[in-house]
Amino acid sequence: MPDIDSINKKILNHIQLKFPIDARPYRVLAQTLKLSEDELLKRIQQMKKDMLIRRIGGNFSPDKLGYHSTLCAAKVPDDKIEHFTQTVNAYSGVTHNYMRDHTFNIWFTFIAESVQTIEKNLDQIQKKTGVDTLLNLPATRVFKISANFKL
Repeated sequence: MPDIDSINKKILNHIQLKFPIDARPYRVLAQTLKLSEDELLKRIQQMKKDMLIRRIGGNFSPDKLGYHSTLCAAKVPDDKIEHFTQTVNAYSGVTHNYMRDHTFNIWFTFIAESVQTIEKNLDQIQKKTGVDTLLNLPATRVFKISANFKL
């Protein structure tokens, strides 16, 4: 893992909780952190390349927007993992997709406008990939926690 200098720590700490809502958020953030916008953007691009940042974007509550979400778990043979994950990731409703060291080795979340759409898409994924065991695990109760990592 690359070293994180004090400036990158400040950037990472700030964007986790205080990302500006503005037409030019990086300009506002650069001013707040006393950096040039160009330097800030270069540092963020490098942190993405170094896998210190995977994604910068908003998080929305699907249920509050009238959508439905589910957690999915699949048993995917090793020789089908690449095809399976590429197929799953092609669906715009997939927000996370992770491999785990478990019998159910691929886990992902799926968001759509209806339960029926989710079920239809999961059926399509099974047919396209030949993976037989794909669990649909919709939440019965939602707990939202904030994951912030002070550096």
